[in-house]
Amino acid sequence: MKRLCVCEICDCGRHRCTHQPTALFRKGSEKCVVSEYVEKYPTYENCPPPKSLKPRHEGRNERGRMEGTTTFRSDFIPYEVTRRPGKQQAEYQPNPGQIDLGTTYKQDFNTYQIQPQAPLRPRERVRAPGGKLDTVPTYKEDFRPWEIPRRELAKLDTVYRPPSAKFGNATTFQDDFIARGTALRESFKPPNVAKVSESPFEGVTSNQLSYVPHPVEPRFAKSPEEYKPSAQPFQDLTTHRRDFQGLPGPMPKSFRPERVNLSSDAPFQSSTEFRERFQQWPVSLPQLHKSMEYVSPSADMDLSTTTGTTFIKHEVHPFVSSKPFSRPARSSVPFQANTTMKEDFKPWLSSRRLEVVRKPEEIRRSSGKMEDLTTFKAHFVQHPLQPSVSCKPPAAPMRAQAPLEESTMYRAEFTPKKIRVCPATFETPPGFVFQDADERGHKFFRRVSDHDLQVQAPHAVAVMS
Repeated sequence: MKRLCVCEICDCGRHRCTHQPTALFRKGSEKCVVSEYVEKYPTYENCPPPKSLKPRHEGRNERGRMEGTTTFRSDFIPYEVTRRPGKQQAEYQPNPGQIDLGTTYKQDFNTYQIQPQAPLRPRERVRAPGGKLDTVPTYKEDFRPWEIPRRELAKLDTVYRPPSAKFGNATTFQDDFIARGTALRESFKPPNVAKVSESPFEGVTSNQLSYVPHPVEPRFAKSPEEYKPSAQPFQDLTTHRRDFQGLPGPMPKSFRPERVNLSSDAPFQSSTEFRERFQQWPVSLPQLHKSMEYVSPSADMDLSTTTGTTFIKHEVHPFVSSKPFSRPARSSVPFQANTTMKEDFKPWLSSRRLEVVRKPEEIRRSSGKMEDLTTFKAHFVQHPLQPSVSCKPPAAPMRAQAPLEESTMYRAEFTPKKIRVCPATFETPPGFVFQDADERGHKFFRRVSDHDLQVQAPHAVAVMS
């Protein structure tokens, strides 16, 4: 019998098996055939990409010389700019009369005389013991120091003997290091010499040999259609205005209850649950701990150190340099201040200073005042305004005495359909029996046969009255 996966049993297309990541490391050539991508996207033959019909872009450079004059340079005439006058702020004038400081709290609140209440909590009594405090802690009473003998040193008793020669102590590096001569290593790097070919360079490429230029046909330009206005008048009647007619009826009534002011003549009770249960009791101030005064030691401080007691000072002579002293070479010949620059270069006597070469201005600046006349003011012709005729219909409700037809196309033509539940939504689909699951995560089920139904059918059925 054929096995079916949850992906194949599903009818709505929303249920899939959970794929396990361990299936990627499986050694084999089997592939997952049941997947959403294989069902929705079938395979197609290899199709080459379409060729581009876009013509080659060839730049055209204009050989003419560009003029530096613009419309702004030719038409602009500078004029004097004055500062815009600022807006004067109005002076503040206070309102006449006095402010009424009365509030609703002062008008409605009445003061009452309240008597202080006695605290219900008994007074706290501090009982101090009369005996003497034993200041010996448990550590001093139970701990007994052990008599531990001093450990002997394993270091050999060697007496230091200074060398007789100057700097005669040899280091470990001088004793163990054996100097060997340096040997040159053979370099395996190829020589950095350019190999020049004797044959001449061929500047021919495959593009130059195989490329055949084809003529580009001119692009077809479709002429736009000419707009022709309609000769019939515009009808502003819509489907809503034609079919819907309002029904006359009374105005809806509000179900909101009427507002009633709830006020009482009884006096305000200032006693609360917090004031009745929680009473204030006296609290004693905490005792401050006084720190001990510092007492400086009376004995003198011993400033001797281990370096000062054990260090032996040796007489070391200063280092004498073996480099000979540099003596300045002095000559008896007087110094000559003549140089090649002074002999060859002679300053010229220039009596006239050259003027700066400036390019003549192309735009002439006007010396007169701006006329304040623009092309808009010179050529604008004002025409009388004609009010536009409104095509909007009057906002009058269109009502009819006929009752509203409640029948619609949805009520007349709608056929209720039975809602079908996808069998893959259940943990075990009805009519199937779970068989096994593979390492990719697919769960396989087989259909229940008639023999299995007879075996699973119970012999007795409990009936409830």
